[in-house]
Amino acid sequence: MNLALEFTLNGRDCRIDVPAHFTVLDLVRDTLALAGTKDGCGEGVCGACTVLLDGEPVRACLTLAARLHGHSLLTIEGLEGDALHPLQDAFARLGAAQCGFCTPGMILAARALLATTPVPSDREVREALAGNLCRCTGYVKIVEAVLAAASSRRCGSAPSS
Repeated sequence: MNLALEFTLNGRDCRIDVPAHFTVLDLVRDTLALAGTKDGCGEGVCGACTVLLDGEPVRACLTLAARLHGHSLLTIEGLEGDALHPLQDAFARLGAAQCGFCTPGMILAARALLATTPVPSDREVREALAGNLCRCTGYVKIVEAVLAAASSRRCGSAPSS
């Protein structure tokens, strides 16, 4: 059985039919060819598949695509524009991305935090990213990048979205 979905994807209206069993991960990677959302563990543990559903981080591998109907979905591709998002810029400048596999999920989780807490503490950043695993960096540079992005947004030195 297929479902007819209407939702907003990265700021644009989307209408698509998908099998009822599809997850958001199936939809964005396999049907829509948006490869930024990673398929890590398939069990909702690693956070590599984190996307924002109505601004809230969710695990795309556990969320049924049917849940998107009437809602807004943001993937890492939705941050693209003429310039890097402040989080992307900070991750690149500060070496927070090494292999890069966890980076899209980390950035989207951090974006959700900054939307509600524009001036987060180190502890708030660590708590917001606690569900996103990284095997390369040790998290120090990731936390520093999120704090730097928050600071640049306050000072107006980087574009925000």
